[in-house]
Amino acid sequence: MTSPQPLHLTATAGRLDAVLAELTGVSRSQVAGWIEGGHVRVAGQTAGKASLKLRGGESLEVAVPPPPSAHVAPENVPLEVLYEDEYLIAINKPSGMITHPASGVVSGTLVNALLGRMELPEQSGFDGPDGFRPGIVHRLDKDTSGVIVVAKTVAAHAKLAAAFKDRETQKTYLAIAAGTWKADKPVQVDAPIGRHPVQRQRMTVGGAQPREAQTLFTPLAAHPDGHGRTLALVRAAPRTGRTHQIRVHLAHLGSPILGDPVYGRASEIMPRHALHAQFLSLPHPITGEALHLHAPAPDDLLSAWIAVGGTLPEQLEELD
Repeated sequence: MTSPQPLHLTATAGRLDAVLAELTGVSRSQVAGWIEGGHVRVAGQTAGKASLKLRGGESLEVAVPPPPSAHVAPENVPLEVLYEDEYLIAINKPSGMITHPASGVVSGTLVNALLGRMELPEQSGFDGPDGFRPGIVHRLDKDTSGVIVVAKTVAAHAKLAAAFKDRETQKTYLAIAAGTWKADKPVQVDAPIGRHPVQRQRMTVGGAQPREAQTLFTPLAAHPDGHGRTLALVRAAPRTGRTHQIRVHLAHLGSPILGDPVYGRASEIMPRHALHAQFLSLPHPITGEALHLHAPAPDDLLSAWIAVGGTLPEQLEELD
């Protein structure tokens, strides 16, 4: 693999390593390696240390070295490709697939499957508590299906990471939720999310170090469950991207997702939580052109909705 073209960036104020990590979307430890290896120039001069103070406005040039051989095994796993070019690939991730290797999980992930198809950027730059995640810009929970975008170059990763951070993306999910829904009556939830103080694998409204979180829920169809409650086929549009955000916000409304044993309860009808990333719109990282990606609702979610007596709305695969 040949070395990519140098990245040309404009600095913000702060430490060089922190600024570059923010601008490129890679870890500070990886950036420090670039600096130590002499791959970073500030205003035309090779940077000597990661702690260099920047005023903002300086020109930065990064000659990103090619990645070493992957230390996570490529695997021949079929993937449903929604879109692909030389800069990115969009996949309809199946439920049950973990996005990237982490502690105790080194096989069967989306990263393994992608490495079976292509080289990914920064294969040595994402080790740590969040696992090995080359090219990964955003994640979906293991049991959440749907659209996920992966960068194929360092430059594309930096641009995509910035687009997600700056909320230039629009994500829309489909879920089956219990509760007291009224058809066509949107519900806006603005409730910060933090780590659960006792059950550390869970998130909760409030919690430890809560961060702002907003989600708009729009029911597409509703159906009585026979026990005084209503099941709804709900469209969820998160404005922020907190861990488990949609699941936590629906549980906060008293409307947990069908089949979610963490924030609700397991279901014989739906063996995984009924949540699907259906639409994703974002600017192309190189051309800036708007990309509108669509993963149709999966059979298991639709079958569960029909099994509880629901009917499929005409606008199911349409987005206003």
